Amino acid sequence: MNIWKTAVTDGAIQASKEAVTLCITMLGVMTLWTGVLEIGDRSGLVDQLAGRMGPILTFLFPGLDPDGEARKQISVNMTANICGLNWAATPSGLKAMEELEKLKEQQGKVVHNTASNEMCTFLILNISSLQLIPVNMIAYRQQYGSVNPTAIVGPAIMATAVSTLVAVVFCKVMNKR
Repeated sequence: MNIWKTAVTDGAIQASKEAVTLCITMLGVMTLWTGVLEIGDRSGLVDQLAGRMGPILTFLFPGLDPDGEARKQISVNMTANICGLNWAATPSGLKAMEELEKLKEQQGKVVHNTASNEMCTFLILNISSLQLIPVNMIAYRQQYGSVNPTAIVGPAIMATAVSTLVAVVFCKVMNKR
């Protein structure tokens, strides 16, 4: 019985150490890329990127102002997600949802606890795992000693292509209702 208690205690302590190490590692990754995105924003790169993503964003979010803050934040979020920087995408995702809420209020479409079509589309695209390079998964795999942490890039691209295509089709069908 004592051996079992010791094994459980040792396992719990080891798992706790690994969890803390993983959190610190991912915090470092998130901090780095959030900083890179902030530099991109201040340098005007984000505005250029939003301009280049214009046709895609117009197709996905036809009701948004091309020069609006919501569209800018959506482009930052989508870019970070495409690069696999999911944690770094979170701040711009939250800002985008705030801006979409403001637009809903300005348009007089305020129904409590109800999301706009743009909000739903944005959320569904985020849920669809919109990414080309799964940086977080690569970091996790490296953290746990994978021989080839980048081996998942090909399958990840195929999976994200299918899930994102299904998400876009779903949103377009639902928005026509």
